[in-house]
Amino acid sequence: MTQTVGAPVRAATDAMLDALGPHTGQDWTVPAGTLDWSCWATAAHVAHDLLAYAGQVAGRPSGSYLPFDLTVSLAATPAEVLTVAATCGGLLATALDAADPGLRAWHFGPCDPAGFAAMGVAEILLHTHDVAWGLGVAWQLPDRLAAVALDRLFPEAPPGPPARVLLWMAGRAEFDGRPRRTSWTWRAALP
Repeated sequence: MTQTVGAPVRAATDAMLDALGPHTGQDWTVPAGTLDWSCWATAAHVAHDLLAYAGQVAGRPSGSYLPFDLTVSLAATPAEVLTVAATCGGLLATALDAADPGLRAWHFGPCDPAGFAAMGVAEILLHTHDVAWGLGVAWQLPDRLAAVALDRLFPEAPPGPPARVLLWMAGRAEFDGRPRRTSWTWRAALP
């Protein structure tokens, strides 16, 4: 049986490319939404995290992150940094599909492939939202993919449309009369 744990990561990567790809000619030095990072740095951060997650899944360390890092050339254009992020999304999806469902690797505790998939989806969706906002691009998180991240990472989330709830849980927006959160943590590790 073929594993499909990586499918939501691939779908989120495609959504990122569809949303941001047409806008790589814009100024990516502007802030990404409410973040202190530029749009360029935010896309590089996505690439970094996706590669780190892929490394964890492939290497299966039990007590820390592997001691490696991704450096995106400062000369990379927005189109190139977006390609690096998409490539790292592909690496994570491939690692997830190849992983045994019983695999555990460290992310502040033992984390299974589904947890790494949820984190990858969250990183992609939330930061695509940030970059789109910074570039003035109207874009909505897909509810189906937001639900993947929300269900695993924020089990205490209130009911509501998954995209809107995920944005609220991750401090990006107000929701249903609740003010924007200023502090939050997701939980991917298993108990």
